Formats: sequence, structure tokens, C-alpha cells
Amino acid sequence: MSSSNTDRSAAESAFHRLRASHPEPLALRLASSLASPATPADLRAMAGVLLRKVLSPTPSSDASANNAAPPAPLWPQLSPAALQSDPPKPIAKKVCDAISELAAALLPENAWPELLPFLFRAASGPEAPNLQESALLIFARLADYIAESLLDHLMTIHNLLAAALAHPTSPDVRIAALGAAVNLVQCLPTNSDRDKMQDLLPAMMRALTDCLNSGQEASAQEALELLVELAGAEPRFLRRQIADVVGAMLQVAEAAQLEDGTRHLAVEFVITLAEARERAPGMMRRLPQFVGRLFAVLMQMLLDVEDDPAWHSAETEDEDAGEGNNYGVAQECLDRLAIAIGGNAIVPIASELLPQYLSAPEWQKHHAALITLAQIAEGCAKVMLKNLEQVVSMILNGFQHPHPRVRWAAINAIGQLSTDLGPDLQVHYHQKVLPALANAMDDFQNPRVQAHAASAILNFSENCTPEILTPYLDGIVNKLLVLLQNGKQMVQEGALTALASVADSSQELFKKYYDAVMPYLKAILMNATDKSNRMLRAKSMECISLVGMAVGKDKFRDDARQVMEVLMALQGTAMETDDPITSYMLQAWARLCKCLGQDFLPYMSVVMPPLLQSAQLKPDVTITSAESDDEIESDDDSIETITLGDKRIGIRTSVLEEKATACNMLCCYADELKEGFFPWIDQVAPTLVPLLKFYFHEEVRRAAVAAMPELLRSAKLAVEKGQAQGRDESYVKQLSDYIIPALVEALHKEPETEMCSSMLDSLNECMQLSGRLLDEAQVRAISDEIKNVIIASATRKRERTERTKAEDFDADEGELLKEENEQEEEVFDQVSECLGTLIKTFKASFLPFFDELSVYITPMLGKDKTPEERRIAICIFDDVAEQCREAALRYYDTYLPFLLEAANDENSDVRQAAVYGVGVCAEFGGHVFRPLVGEALSKLTNVIRHPEARLPDNIMAYDNAVSALGKICQFHRDGIDAAQVVPAWLNCLPIKDDKIEAKVVHEQLCSMVERLDAEILGPNNQYLFKIVSIFVEVLGSGTELATDETRNKMVNILRRFQQTLPPDFLASTFSNLQPQQQLLLQSILST
Repeated sequence: MSSSNTDRSAAESAFHRLRASHPEPLALRLASSLASPATPADLRAMAGVLLRKVLSPTPSSDASANNAAPPAPLWPQLSPAALQSDPPKPIAKKVCDAISELAAALLPENAWPELLPFLFRAASGPEAPNLQESALLIFARLADYIAESLLDHLMTIHNLLAAALAHPTSPDVRIAALGAAVNLVQCLPTNSDRDKMQDLLPAMMRALTDCLNSGQEASAQEALELLVELAGAEPRFLRRQIADVVGAMLQVAEAAQLEDGTRHLAVEFVITLAEARERAPGMMRRLPQFVGRLFAVLMQMLLDVEDDPAWHSAETEDEDAGEGNNYGVAQECLDRLAIAIGGNAIVPIASELLPQYLSAPEWQKHHAALITLAQIAEGCAKVMLKNLEQVVSMILNGFQHPHPRVRWAAINAIGQLSTDLGPDLQVHYHQKVLPALANAMDDFQNPRVQAHAASAILNFSENCTPEILTPYLDGIVNKLLVLLQNGKQMVQEGALTALASVADSSQELFKKYYDAVMPYLKAILMNATDKSNRMLRAKSMECISLVGMAVGKDKFRDDARQVMEVLMALQGTAMETDDPITSYMLQAWARLCKCLGQDFLPYMSVVMPPLLQSAQLKPDVTITSAESDDEIESDDDSIETITLGDKRIGIRTSVLEEKATACNMLCCYADELKEGFFPWIDQVAPTLVPLLKFYFHEEVRRAAVAAMPELLRSAKLAVEKGQAQGRDESYVKQLSDYIIPALVEALHKEPETEMCSSMLDSLNECMQLSGRLLDEAQVRAISDEIKNVIIASATRKRERTERTKAEDFDADEGELLKEENEQEEEVFDQVSECLGTLIKTFKASFLPFFDELSVYITPMLGKDKTPEERRIAICIFDDVAEQCREAALRYYDTYLPFLLEAANDENSDVRQAAVYGVGVCAEFGGHVFRPLVGEALSKLTNVIRHPEARLPDNIMAYDNAVSALGKICQFHRDGIDAAQVVPAWLNCLPIKDDKIEAKVVHEQLCSMVERLDAEILGPNNQYLFKIVSIFVEVLGSGTELATDETRNKMVNILRRFQQTLPPDFLASTFSNLQPQQQLLLQSILST
């Protein structure tokens, strides 16, 4: 209570000591103070806060302490009497908090039998509204703990809530009843239980409208927050009355006389329903008239912008002077609405409203239309691409508007669309967009417009090929150099960012401008030393390092040394925690390393210590109770708050971003320097391995995952090349034993599907590098985790299939589901790669593990599975058959029928995997495969002779079928009509698209010709011309279609033909070749 920080900290320490040593007496004393009307109000309130802390389990205390029952004498102190004395509202709330906390511990044990009867009585008594409100507040808090025990009394509770929701005089009772109803609906276990509460919904909505009608907006906002929570958690509860509920909310959103906060919550309710895809897919798309009304409200809110002079004179791009409360909310909500509802629903609405706004006289309406286009682009990308010309011309017209804020909004829209609709926008409209941006950079009267045009060049060039940029480079680079010399720092920063991006996109083509650009960049780096210039200097580092990477080491080397001297000097100075230079410098060093390669090694001793320090930053996290009065500093932009259950978590994002950048850079150095990174592995591995489970920030996890194989590779190469400071293979084993189990454990706990794919990919690379260093226990753990991944993925797919059965499921929802399932297939693909590595490494000794996994893999061959799942399952069997040979014969009965059927599948990827497998079985299947030779021939012939066999989509399957046919000719000659089949195979050669199979097939042909195979040469050598033309074509393709060994064999065979065959025969054979082939053949034979 004291205003002195010292006194407060001493009191807090004393409280924590007492809590740890004497929790029971402390709790009793606090409860007594809270319950006693004689205690001064401020002390009662504080006693309530502290009592709740004592009663709630502490994250640090052990489980047994948490579960200990609170002291029995507390009950009377917190008994209903404490509430019946009708304490003031704030005190009553604190008593409710304490009772709820205590009840949460006691009720599951049936240890407070008198509480529930009291709550029922108090919640039913309209004559004591304060007591009734308190009882309902406790009900709301306890719903989670007592939902099951209330199931037998659902109708009693229903009637009690219905009466309280209609309380004749007290809005507070009505809101408390609404909170209890919302919490109860969320806690009920089944839909049928929730349905019993359905008819409360009109009364719940009336609690809101009564507050609004009587001007009690604070209570109305409480009601709206509760309904938003319901919309997010149980949207289907609202479905039967969705039109009435959403209609009422839109009336609130449209009511300009209401407070902004009230309208924003009504908008939030409708957006939350639109976003509830997993629980109620497609529900809001069934109400296009309401989506249209919401869209109109949001566009109207965008008009809350004034022409504030501070906007024009701003020093930074993020100055938003003139934007009212509604503006920011509308921006965010348009983006969310478009993503949730999709382009098919949004674009028709936008097409109606945008022209109206763009033809209006007010600049604010033009501004709103352009901001709208930028905000909806991500969610509507597919549909907007179909109307791209119309969209681009709308925006480019805005470039001519007399008001600078409209021109700024037009540039902003082009920048956003360059990202969301790229690369289509760049390919089709570069000739309109780039000149428009170049002109905007000449707007010296309006630096904000100039700076934003430079930033948009960045967005445009990120999705752009050098070919598109080249014709514009002279003009763009010259304009950016002019802007670099501008007195306005914001414009200079924009120009630096744009130059960096243009260099990155144009790569070697940027050499032409290097000598003109680099002196300016170095001047800024060396001279922008004031605190006010920190971001300018940081961006000069970014630009210099990207230009260096674009032009390459030879051109950049001399300047690189100078730049690195400046960076080293900077590194030695103390920097403030919020200095952007720290993060930019970490990235600049890493780019310089990429550019200079091994030449960078001398600088590593300077770079690594601060980099490791940044990677080891602890997350700055504050945890409070969600209902606590201890507010996390919500006005601090660098703190992001999320609510998880009953906890509110505040995280300082700037710390996490620096940590993520540092982790990415560590990965980058290991990747670039290979064995040169070895000296740092012992410090980097213990830093990054624990971050595989860093759930505060996905980018940190992603960087840690990507670094694992790079660290192993660095160690392995250093040992192999004798650069490991005396360490041997046992060091690689030790590192592998540290990394691989950690990856497996992290994979088990990973919540994000996409990250699971990355982890499997990383695990696979680590297994390839470790090879037989993996021991049996590790293989067991990996195999078990692969099983878990398959089961978890199948469960997610089942849940998605359930969503397709929802009443409102539609085509748009189907499209989104398809994208989610494609991500799932990526997981399966990585599973297949991991299994392939284990099979290749351990061969037959892996089969006991494979047998356990085959229960999950075999069903993936079923016709009800997607083509990708079938392809993956076939690939896994192909690996088993190829690597385990005789030991794999026992699987042929199960898998071969699937392979032969899939050989003629309509999906070309499935066909390719299947015919490849047929070839493997032909090679290694011996007597088991022999009875199936006829069927296999027929299937392969169907693939090879199909009229569209050589189209791009089918050619890989064709090449693999030809290869498989060759293996039947080689290993099962006695089971075929060789005089027919071998020439048919020869006629398919050479194959050119599957480079791996091409090398195998052309080596096989060489071997057959070398041993003068009668069927390949044909009667009277009649196929000799075909053989010579194949050899010449293969030899003319360099090493793409044959190994050096095969090429040498071909040359020797051709020379032998020259020496042994009659000259007339040779001459007629050679004369049938193409002129180019004849020249090549002459040069081969004459050298």
C-alpha cells in the first residue's frame, strides 16, 4: 500500500516468506480481515488479493504441496456469511475470488458440501441482488470444476439463469447471469447438454440490449466481451439463432451514437464467428447479407482519419497522426474478415462498395477504398488475381490524386499487393507499376510519399526476376541515389531498404552500379553516428551486406574489409537494449560470411561472443492471473499479451526477435563455414539444442531445428579432414547422441504441423550424417516417434473429415481443408524419407522395426487414400525391396499386388513409384517375382505405349517403366518372348528425363552390347543403327545421361565397330544419322 518502492518490496518479500513457511495461519488471518466489516475498505481489498494468491497453486511449488487441502477453519471465514453481510461491490468481488479459489480445491473432493446449496439459494433470490450477483459470479468461475456434478440439475440451473437474466431491476445480476451461462455452455461435455441451454440465448441477448437501451455502456461492454468469448469457444451454440444474433450485433456496430469501444466489441463478435472455422466451418458465409453489412461498417470506420499536419512532418514511417480509434480496428478487421471468409464472398461485396467510394468527392473515401484493397488482398488473393487489371487500374488512379495521403495509400496498396498477389502482379503489370513508383519518388514536396514509394520498390522487387527488373534498373538506382542524399532521414531509410532489395533481386546485374552506390553507403555507415540516426546506420549495414552478396566476393573484397573494421569497432561499444543496430549487425555479419566464405574465418572470434549472448537471451515473460488487478504494461508496444486458461502472459517481443535473429545467424555460419565452424560447436550445441522446445517463438525453434544437421556436418567434416583439434569419430558420436534424442523428444511435443515436417527433415539429415553411429535404442526411439507422428497425423485428418459433415460446409471451406491436408502430406513425405534413410543404413536389421510400422503403412495403399499417401507407401516398400533384397521377399505377397495395380494408376506420381518398384522386384525378386512376369510386362507396356506417355506430367513414369522393362529383359529373359520384348525396349531408348534411371539403363545397354547379346543386336545386326544413334545421343549430352565409365565403354564399343564391321555396313549406318550426330561421331572416332 506504501508509495515507497523499498517498503513495497520488503512487504512482498515478507508475504512470500510467510506463504512458504506458514500458509495456514496466513490464509486464516487474511480471510478474517476480508470477512470483517470493521476492516478498512482498502485493507479488505488487499487482503482479498493476497488471500487469492495464497490459495492458488504456485507454478514453482511441487505437486503434492499444490494438492494439499486448504485449512478447514477457512470455510467459516469464507462462508456465505461473508457475502450475506452485503459488503461493498469491490470487496464482494474479492470474497467471490477467494471462495472460487478455495472451492476449486475442495469441490472435486466433495469437501465443502454446504457451498452448492447456498449458491443455488442465493442465485435464485432476486430480493437480494448483490448476493445474487455474487453467487452467479462464483458459479461462473466454478463452472469448469463442477460442470459434471451439475448435469443432474441442468434444468434447475437453466430456470435459475433464465430468471436471473430477466432480473427486473439489476443490470449487474443480468450480466453476472450472462457470465455464468456463457461459462456453463463452454463446460458442458456434449452437444445435447448444450442444446438444453439453447432457449436461454434470447434472454442472454436481451441482457445486452437492456444495458444499451438504458445507457449503461460499461455493462453492455462486459456483456459483449462474454458473448465474444462464447462465439470463439462454442459458435455452434449460436447457429440456430444466428441470423437474430448477428443482426443484433450489426445494429450495435452500425450505431454511430454508441461509444467506439462498444461498436468494436460488436464487430469483434461477428469476426470471431467468421474465424471459428474448426468448430463451425462455413457458417458465416451462409449469411452474405450480414457479411456485406459488416464490410460496409468497416469501410465506414476507415473514414475516421483526419489530415493532421503531424503526419506530413513526421520523422518516421510509423507516425499515424490523424488516425482515429475506428481506423486501426477497421484495418485489422478487414484483414481478418477476408482471411476468414475468403475471396468468393468478399470480392463481390468489395466490387460494389469500392467504386462508390472512389467516385466520391471526399479524399477520405478514396483513402479508405485503397486501404481496403490492401487489407483484403491476402485473404482474397485467388479471386483478385482473376480481376487483376481492374484492381491495378483502381490503385494506379490513386497515384494521381491531389491529396498526398491518398497517394500514400495507393503506394501502400501496390506494396501490399506485390507481396500478396506476386509474382503475377510483377509479371503482368511491371510496365505500369514501376514507372508509377519511380514518379512517386520525385514527390519532393511530400517526403512521406517518397519514402513509401521506395518501400514499395522493396515489396515489388522481392517477388521479381532479374529479367523483369533489368530494363528499369538505371532509372530506379539513379532515383534511389538522389533520395539517399535527401535531408529527410525517413526518405534515406526507404531508399536504403529499396536499394538492398533491388540488389538482392538483380544479383550480378547490380555490378554495373556498384562503384556509384557503395561510396554513399559507406559514408552513411561511417558518419551516421548520432542516436537519432541509429536506424539509418542499421539500414546502411543491411544494404551494404546485400549489395556485397549480389556482386560477389571479388568485386566486394576491398570494401568488405573496411566495412568489417567499422562493424568490429561498433561491436566493442556498449549499446542500449532497444538499439536496432544490434539485430541488423548480427544479420550483416552473417551475409558478409556468406559472401566471403572461408575468408571470413578470421573474424569469427569477434562475431561469435555477442552472437551467442543474443542467442542465449532469456525470454522476458510476466505471468499474472487473467482476472487479476495486476495489469501487465499494456501501453508498452514491445510487450505482447496472450491469455491461456486463467493466466495472462506478457512477453517482450523485441527480446524474442533478437534471439531468433541470432539463432538464424548461428545456423547460417555453420552452413556456410562447414568444418571451419568446428571450434564453436561445443558452445553452440548446448545453446541451440534446448531451443528445439522453445514455445514462446516459432522462429527460434525453426532456426534451432535447421541448425542441428549443420552442426553434425561441421563436426563430421572436421574429423574427416583432420581439422578437429585432435578429436575423432567418437566426438561425432557424442554430438549425435546429444542432438538426435533431443530432436525426437521435441518432435513428440511439437504442436505445429508445419514444424513437425521441418523436424522430420532435420532428423533425416542427422540420421544420414550419423549413419551406423546410431545405436539400437535410438533407432527404437525414432521408430516409435515415427509411429506417433503417423497416428497424430491420421487423427488430424479424421477431425478434418468430421468438419466436412458440418451443416454449413462449402466449397471455400473444402479448399482450405485441402491446403491443410497438403501440409499433412508433407509430414508423411518426411516420414517416408526418414524410413528410407533407416532402411538404407541398417538394411535387413531394420526390418523388425519396419514390421511394427507396417500396420500403419499398409493401409495407406488403399484406394480411399489420397494419391500422395499411396505414392509414399509405395516408395517405402520400394526402399525395403531394394535395400533388403532377399530378406524383403516375405513382403512381396502383400505389396506386389498393390504395385502392379498402381502401375496403371491415373496419378503419374503413383505410377512412377509403382513401376520403379516393379523394376526393383524384377531385379531382386527371383523366383518370387517369376510367376508375375507376364502381368508386369502387360502393366509396363500400358505405361510405355500410352499415347500421352511422353507428355511432361507423365515422362518420369515412362522413364521408370522403360527401366523396369530393361530389368525384366536382364533378370527374367527366360520368362518372356525375348525376340519381341528386347527390341521393344531398345526402341524406347535413350531415356532423358529421369537422370538417375537414364544412367542405369544406358549402362545396361552397354553391357548387353559388350557381350554381343543376340537379341539386342538383332538378326544380322539389324539393330546396330539404333544402338549407334542411342550412343551418339547419350554421348552428346555430356555426363547427364551416363556415368564417365559408361561413356568410356560407349566410345570403346563404337571404335570396335569401326574396326570390326564391314565399311559398307558402317557407312550406311552412319549415313542414316542426323548431320550433327555424324559430326559428333566423326570427332569421337578420330580422337
